[in-house]
Amino acid sequence: MTRFKDPLPSGARTFESRLQVQWADVDVAGIMYFAAYPRFAEYAEMQLFEELGFPYDRVFSEYDFWLPRVRVETEYYAPALMNDWLRMRTHVVRVGGSSIRWHTVVFNERTGEAGALMTFVVAAIDATTKKSRPLPAPIRNALVACMAPASA
Repeated sequence: MTRFKDPLPSGARTFESRLQVQWADVDVAGIMYFAAYPRFAEYAEMQLFEELGFPYDRVFSEYDFWLPRVRVETEYYAPALMNDWLRMRTHVVRVGGSSIRWHTVVFNERTGEAGALMTFVVAAIDATTKKSRPLPAPIRNALVACMAPASA
C-alpha cells in the first residue's frame, strides 16, 4: 500500500465532518467497500458548503446552477470496518472561474490513521442549458477565502 502524505497546505481552512461505517458500506469480509467512500466524501462536501452558508437544499435553486463531478481520484491507505467512525477533513485546493478542486481525507477514529484521500473536481453548469458557466460570485469568493495564502 501507498503511504499517506498529508496534502494539507499551511493556512488552508479545513472543514470536518464524521460518519459511521454501516452494514451497507462493507463487503463480505467486513471491510468498507471502496465504492462507499464517495458517499462519505459527498457528505463532507455538503457540510463544507453548509458551513460556508450555501446549504445544498437551497443553493442550487437559488443560483440556478449545478456542480457535476468532472474528476474524482481516490488513494486508499488503510481499511475501515463496520461501526468505525470516520472523520472527513476537507480543504479547497483550487478555485477557477467555473471549477473547484478539493481534497477530502478520511481518517479512521478507531485507528487514528488516514484510510483514504479523495480529490474532487467539479464544474459549474447552468441548471437549464447544462452548459459551463462561471461560479456564482458569492460562492466563488467564499471558497477562495478558504484556500492557503500562497494558493489564493
